[in-house]
Amino acid sequence: MSEGQLREQSARAGRTGVCRSCGALVGAGESNCLMCGAPSTASQASQRAARRASTADPETLRFVRSIVSRPATFTIIFITANVFLYLLMTLSGGAMGEVLEAYGAKVNGLINAGQWWRFVTPIFLHVNMPGLGPAHLLINMYSLFMLGPYVEKLYGSARFVVFWVLTGIAGVAASYLTVRPDMQVGSLGRFIFKSEDVPSAGASGALFGLVGVLFVFGIKYRHELPEGFKRAFGTGMLPMIFVNLFIGYVARGYIDNAAHLGGLVSGMALALCINYKRPGERGPVAFAWHAAQALVLLLVVFSFLMVARNYNGPLPSLKNAGERLRPGGAGNVDAYVEAMNEGQRVFPVVLNGERDDAAPALQKLNKVPALNKHADELREELHFLLSRAQGFASAQPSGAAMTREQERELNQLVADYKEWEGRFDQWVKTEGARYGLTLDAPSPQPSADDK
Repeated sequence: MSEGQLREQSARAGRTGVCRSCGALVGAGESNCLMCGAPSTASQASQRAARRASTADPETLRFVRSIVSRPATFTIIFITANVFLYLLMTLSGGAMGEVLEAYGAKVNGLINAGQWWRFVTPIFLHVNMPGLGPAHLLINMYSLFMLGPYVEKLYGSARFVVFWVLTGIAGVAASYLTVRPDMQVGSLGRFIFKSEDVPSAGASGALFGLVGVLFVFGIKYRHELPEGFKRAFGTGMLPMIFVNLFIGYVARGYIDNAAHLGGLVSGMALALCINYKRPGERGPVAFAWHAAQALVLLLVVFSFLMVARNYNGPLPSLKNAGERLRPGGAGNVDAYVEAMNEGQRVFPVVLNGERDDAAPALQKLNKVPALNKHADELREELHFLLSRAQGFASAQPSGAAMTREQERELNQLVADYKEWEGRFDQWVKTEGARYGLTLDAPSPQPSADDK
């Protein structure tokens, strides 16, 4: 049998089907129903495929194949670096408080003291969230895994690295500039500005930078992109942007919205000025971008060398991690009690206008080692309440009468504190016994009439 006959026999091979027109059986390899003459299902599918192949845009296919074939090497490298640093901080006792600070988190006071590298290192650090563990890391790394390959394949690895580092730095800089207790006035002020200088870290600013890049990319090149790319990027990014900003507004006490906005705006600005890497692009421009990539990577490496040189936290070790993370571990209970007592003592004092007393208490609450899930949630809530009290006191001009809106805000703050205190007392009664805790005399109750 010849090769042509083999191909013909193979093409005729198949399975018995049912005619969609009359319901009669259609033999394997038959192109039409013997009863009514209608074309078989296999024949219809072949015809549709042939029509699609004949109408496909060769330029679109070339574009898609060229983009998809590019590697996303640095997306994987950055994910690996973030996970490695998180594990290293865990071995040092947990990615929070003094450990987070020692590894290079953004702290305005330390930046002002000359530690400039804290504009860079927070991009690769993540916070261990009480009750949620590595959720901060997992959410950001999943987002990078989804967004990173698009930007890296469209713009090339060199541009992607520059985008990631520069938009991350822009996010940290925006966070640095918005630690302004006096600006926490109204909803917008509380959305953007922060009332205290606490360690801050995360890749969210750089991730918003990638969103900004893809948003501008889709609009800037809408006339030359295939339909699928037009729908995915540009205005297709708006729902993601609005949803994340809304989440930031609702949870503004825990999310650094200034860092998100700084990354988003800087990513949009870079994409406006920088062209994407078109299929087949070569030449001196590519060399220039590889040089820029090398410079920003050197900046990252040098920044972490400065962290190592100035490191003053616990050294990584399995023993150290186990002791610090074990519920009720040595020193944890005493530190927890001291921080919680100080926070409760200071809260009414801050409401009375002594806003400077809040900073030391907030730092203590921020550095408390893990105790248990419920205890950590209560600590975080007290930290948030004290931050709100500090912001409220900072917004009140000395000797000025309060407006009705300010009175309502004060009454709500006092009510929230009393509700928290009731839940904290209940925790001490039910769970505190295993840590040797008992309730003392009631602490002074803040009142809206104190102002």
